[in-house]
Amino acid sequence: MTDKTIAFSLLDLAPIPEGSSAREAFSHSLDLARLAEKRGYHRYWLAEHHNMTGIASAATSVLIGYLAANTTTLHLGSGGVMLPNHSPLV
Repeated sequence: MTDKTIAFSLLDLAPIPEGSSAREAFSHSLDLARLAEKRGYHRYWLAEHHNMTGIASAATSVLIGYLAANTTTLHLGSGGVMLPNHSPLV
């Protein structure tokens, strides 16, 4: 029998709790990403959702940049990119 390592991942919607703000949601996402990195998680996914007052991850590329600037080993990505919401020149 061989020893295999499982590459664990997280999916984050950047939820905005009632009475909170998108800024606080981003801060919580950064805290979660740093904890995931510390615990040895391999990937950190962000889900793109629009027109939802309780979700701050509409612009995953912005949030990915924020997390990338503050982590070192996590592989960051968007769990879904809704193409109709983006310019074809981006």
